[in-house]
Amino acid sequence: MTKQPIGIFDSGLGGITVAREIARALPEEPLIYFGDTARCPYGPRDLDEVRRFVLEIGSWLESQDVKLIVIACNTATAAGLALAQQAFEVPVIGVIEPGARAAVMATRNRRVGVIGTVGTIESGAYAKAVRTLDAGVTVFSCATPRYVDIVEEGLRRGSGPVEDLLADTTEVFIRPSFYEISRDYLDPLRRCDVDSLVLGCTHFPLLSTAISQAMGTGVRIISSAEETAREVAETIARRAQRAPEGYAPVRRFVTTGDAHEFERLGSRVWQAPLGTVESVELAELSSLPRPDLIALLDSPGVEPTCA
Repeated sequence: MTKQPIGIFDSGLGGITVAREIARALPEEPLIYFGDTARCPYGPRDLDEVRRFVLEIGSWLESQDVKLIVIACNTATAAGLALAQQAFEVPVIGVIEPGARAAVMATRNRRVGVIGTVGTIESGAYAKAVRTLDAGVTVFSCATPRYVDIVEEGLRRGSGPVEDLLADTTEVFIRPSFYEISRDYLDPLRRCDVDSLVLGCTHFPLLSTAISQAMGTGVRIISSAEETAREVAETIARRAQRAPEGYAPVRRFVTTGDAHEFERLGSRVWQAPLGTVESVELAELSSLPRPDLIALLDSPGVEPTCA
């Protein structure tokens, strides 16, 4: 048993949905959640740039003596999971393979849809993960970048439980409405007759009710958060690293952006007060990766998982 924390990071607030599931599954485990809000979103960025971010934040988490790292960001998982697994001494888990596994298990007609950021969709990481699990499943993918903006706007404009707010999207957005946007995004997937839809961005579970309504009945909505939490639990159990029974864990939240805003908005996603949010400067992050880790960025032996 160990009282070391689990490290979790994302480009911003969306990964708190993953951290929340991990905390629910493992209530005695200490956590450190790192939200890189100063550089959010990762989706439109070059994947090589995102890989550098993965090295920086992973190095910071290792300096905090974490026992495992979760890349709770689909874009960062697609770009940098393989790199992180080679660079760091602790296990590193991404969110794409757990989501792909859940979709393969859920589909009945073997036609799976995936929505996500431009970076995640263009990487092809979900299609590759699904094919590895079941080569007979066909994946239909669609980039839905405006959904991230929709969630961010909803968080800033409303009050109360974020799911309640975002479930009624007419109260959140200026026209064009969510459903008009969704028609353009999701109609091609509906025409492909997918029966399962993977939410390939950690922001998207906050829109799951509205996305489900737009997709129609009979389409299973898949979030990778629960599957990721299950994989985290299994990994630390196999390594005999579970926290002691009855342990009262500390949950730390860290950001590269405005700590006050992160606490205010993040508390809505976490569904409880975050408490004092710590700040880390980008200059500190950029100085952390060792030269041998920086060299991995140019190594032909470490390719992004989308390759």
